[in-house]
Amino acid sequence: MRALKTLVVVMGIMLIGGFAALVAVIAGRLSHYSPPRSFATAIDIPRGARIEGMATGADRLVLDVVLPEGSRQLLVIDLTTGTRLGIVELRTIP
Repeated sequence: MRALKTLVVVMGIMLIGGFAALVAVIAGRLSHYSPPRSFATAIDIPRGARIEGMATGADRLVLDVVLPEGSRQLLVIDLTTGTRLGIVELRTIP
């Protein structure tokens, strides 16, 4: 019977300690939270081009752009800074 009481006390202390650790971790993460930065920037596309589609990934925006002569490009933009990361030319195979 004495062993059972000891086991219950130890498990209770472990439960309270675990709960305190959980609260400390949550409070620590909330104190380090920073809201996402917003930016105001223009994305230049050629005159007469139109955006056919958009897709987002991890901090990336991909624009499917149809150029006036009929060719297509994929513009890759970093969402955290607003800078253009690259252009992918899409060509049809003859």
